[in-house]
Amino acid sequence: VQLQAFGGGLVQAGGSLRLSCAASGFSLEYYPIGWFRQAPGKEREGVSCVSGRDDIRYYTDPVKGRFSVDKDKDKNAVYLQMNSLKPEDTGVYYCAIGPCYKDYDLTGKTLTTDGYGDWGQGTLVTVSS
Repeated sequence: VQLQAFGGGLVQAGGSLRLSCAASGFSLEYYPIGWFRQAPGKEREGVSCVSGRDDIRYYTDPVKGRFSVDKDKDKNAVYLQMNSLKPEDTGVYYCAIGPCYKDYDLTGKTLTTDGYGDWGQGTLVTVSS
C-alpha cells in the first residue's frame, strides 16, 4: 500500500516546512508510519516514525530536536513538522508503512528502510544556505 507525501518546497536555512502523508481508501490511525529522505547520490535514510497504537515517536539523530511527527486521525494524515532546516536536510522525503519500535534508544538501533518496501511518491525539500 503506497502512501503519498506532499508539502515540500524551497526554503531558506533556518526556515520551516510541514510535510503531509496521506492515504486513500483506508485509515492510517493504527498503522506505524515512517518518514525517510533521500539526498542526491545517497541512500535513503530514516528520519522519523510514529507507531500505530501506543503513540511512540522516534527521531534519528540528525533531526532530533528540530522535527516532530504527528498523526491526525480526523484528517487521516501524518505530518512531519520540520523546523530549523539546514541545507543537509535537502532531499526527497517519503512516507511509508512499516515498523516503528519502542526500544531504539535502548538497543542503539535506528530507523532504517528494513521492513519498508512499498514506496509511494515523495516530495522534494530544498533548503538553501
